[in-house]
Amino acid sequence: MRTWMCLICGWIYDENSGFPDEGIAPGTKWEDIPPNWVCPECGARKEDFELMEI
Repeated sequence: MRTWMCLICGWIYDENSGFPDEGIAPGTKWEDIPPNWVCPECGARKEDFELMEI
């Protein structure tokens, strides 16, 4: 599982946690999130997220 960060506001999407408030189940991979999904904090597009290396 991977973690992605919004380059605009710093919000983190963790594939392990998902985002149940938006209907994204835990374990949902980044590539399986709909292409029209936007950051819940600032409205940035998926293209504005970057994979975080741990």
